[in-house]
Amino acid sequence: MNPRDLPFDAHAMLDGLRTWVECESPTYDAAAVNRMMDIATRDLIVAGARTERVAGRLGFGDCVRASFPHPRASEPGILVMGHLDTVHPIGTLNTLPFRRDGNRAWGPGILDMKGGNYLSLEAIRQLVRAGVRTNLPITVLFTSDEEVGSPSTRDLIEAEAARHRFILVPEPARPDGGVVTGRYAIARFNLEATGVPSHAGARLAEGRSAIREMARKLIEIEDMTTEDCTFSVGVIHGGQWVNCVTTTCTGEALSMAKRQEDLDRGVEAMLSLRATGNDVQFKVSRGVTRPVWETNPAGMALYEVARGIAAELGYHINPQSSGGGSDGNFTGAMGLPTLDGLGVAGAGAHTLDEHIMVDSLAYRGKLMAGLLATLG
Repeated sequence: MNPRDLPFDAHAMLDGLRTWVECESPTYDAAAVNRMMDIATRDLIVAGARTERVAGRLGFGDCVRASFPHPRASEPGILVMGHLDTVHPIGTLNTLPFRRDGNRAWGPGILDMKGGNYLSLEAIRQLVRAGVRTNLPITVLFTSDEEVGSPSTRDLIEAEAARHRFILVPEPARPDGGVVTGRYAIARFNLEATGVPSHAGARLAEGRSAIREMARKLIEIEDMTTEDCTFSVGVIHGGQWVNCVTTTCTGEALSMAKRQEDLDRGVEAMLSLRATGNDVQFKVSRGVTRPVWETNPAGMALYEVARGIAAELGYHINPQSSGGGSDGNFTGAMGLPTLDGLGVAGAGAHTLDEHIMVDSLAYRGKLMAGLLATLG
């Protein structure tokens, strides 16, 4: 089977993807994520899969596991793994509506990563329609909390991945169209500053502002950034009344490093931070961590298969390690053959300019179909 011969239609695929994109599914809204899982589950069943719903926990949405009929269904096969939660809150469609202009299409989550998930489903549908029996059974796992580090699904991901020979992750393609064969380590931190309350108008001098302390620590944290390890503060919450000196201010920080030892040093530095004075308090606690996924021979052998298929389709894909975590961090760190960045091409992920290149739905879909049909 040559994937070039499969009749992928990017325009028809975009019509189907629109339904997914217009079902907003921010991570922290479990009901919204579950509505997206309902849509995906129906599409998987129509495509011929047997689905299982895995109940969410820790306040997050459900997951869906789908297996397709195969004579060797009990043997380790191929796991296609993606998330259906997004960073965009409900109502983003008002400012980032689904729209198309030429070869670009916009919408919340269209690039990260509903487009990649949808093209993977279409790849399976194309193989089924063409009567192609894959060498290995195929399982799809859609999860619900990747955008916050997968705190409720890491155990599920690792357990499911361990039962498979190959892991394919349709996160967005790299800017040059390449794929991901390794990812940096990432750690999240919870920050809390505590001050002394007072009336901001009548007795300002008696108070000690938690917001002021957090602002000082924010600069200190971000100034710790080096070429080996980066630090950023992305969330701040503090204050309720402008006429009150704020007692509590909380925040969240992120650290990323190419090597695990650099991240470990970064974690140690973060946990050692102290308040700037005795009249205020500052505490750092460690949150979710993604382990470094170092490029390994098993992953590179999988890449070589993909490179050959891409060459037959008329284009080249570079292998590269990438910043920005994914659930591939977990499977790659386990030493399992993992190939990430197999999704659509585009730009603007996590912004109000999030968009895809429409034609990539077809040619990247053919790459996915070729992998599913070839691996064995």
